[in-house]
Amino acid sequence: MRISRLFIEQDLAEGLSIRLEPEAAHYLRNVLRLKKGYQLTVFNGRGGEYAASVLEVHRKAVVLDIGAWRDINLESPLKTELGLSVSRGERMDVAIQKATELGVTTITPLITQYCVVKLTEERRLQRHQHWQNIVYRACEQCGRNIPPILNITTDLTQWLNADLASNRIIFEPEKTATLKNYEKMDGSVSVLVGPEGGFSEQEVLDAEANGFSALGFGPRVVRNETAAIASIAAMQVLWGDMG
Repeated sequence: MRISRLFIEQDLAEGLSIRLEPEAAHYLRNVLRLKKGYQLTVFNGRGGEYAASVLEVHRKAVVLDIGAWRDINLESPLKTELGLSVSRGERMDVAIQKATELGVTTITPLITQYCVVKLTEERRLQRHQHWQNIVYRACEQCGRNIPPILNITTDLTQWLNADLASNRIIFEPEKTATLKNYEKMDGSVSVLVGPEGGFSEQEVLDAEANGFSALGFGPRVVRNETAAIASIAAMQVLWGDMG
C-alpha cells in the first residue's frame, strides 16, 4: 500500500505533535480519509521529509505525531523557469501540475497579447491560490519535497526584463531550429510558452531582443499545455535527470 504524502505549511521536527491548520486538516480528513493510527509522509518545502502518524482525527482537529526526518531530494540538476501564458480552465491546471511533476524550478503565469483569459486583481489572487494548491498536490504525488516557486501572474514585458537564466528559449511554430540544435551554456534555462493564439510578432521580437532563441516544436501545432509539458520533458531528457 502506498503511503500518503502531505504538504504542510508548518514547522516540523522529530518528536513534535502538531495540530494541523484547517486547510491541511480538511484535506487529510476528507480527501485522503486517513484514520487514527495511519502512517504518512509530511514535508514543508524546506528540504527532506518526515515520517508521521495520525494521533487524532475528528471534526475540529487533526493531530499528527512527527517521526524521523529523511534526507530525500528529487530535484533536477537542470534549473528550469517556465513562463507560461495563461490559458482557459483545466488547461492551465494541467500544465502547472505536469510542469511540477517534471521538475521545473519556477513557474510564472503570463498575460500576453492574444491571451484569452482576462484577470482582475481579485481574480489574479484567487487563481494564484488555486494554482498553488495544484503545485502542492503535484509534489505530494511525484515525491518532490521542495515545491517549485509559483509567481503571481504578471505581464510578459515585466517577465522579459526580470533576472532570467542565461539560456532563454521561446517556442514558435514556424521556426525550423529545435532543441537538438541549441547549445546550452550552463545548468539553468528560462523557457517561454505562448497562448492558444500564439505570440504576436512584436512579442517574439521583444523576447529575442532580451536574449531568447526562437525554436520550433516539430511539424504539428500543439496546444500551450502540450507545448509546456513536452518542452520540459525534452529538456530534462537532454540536460536534466530523465536522460
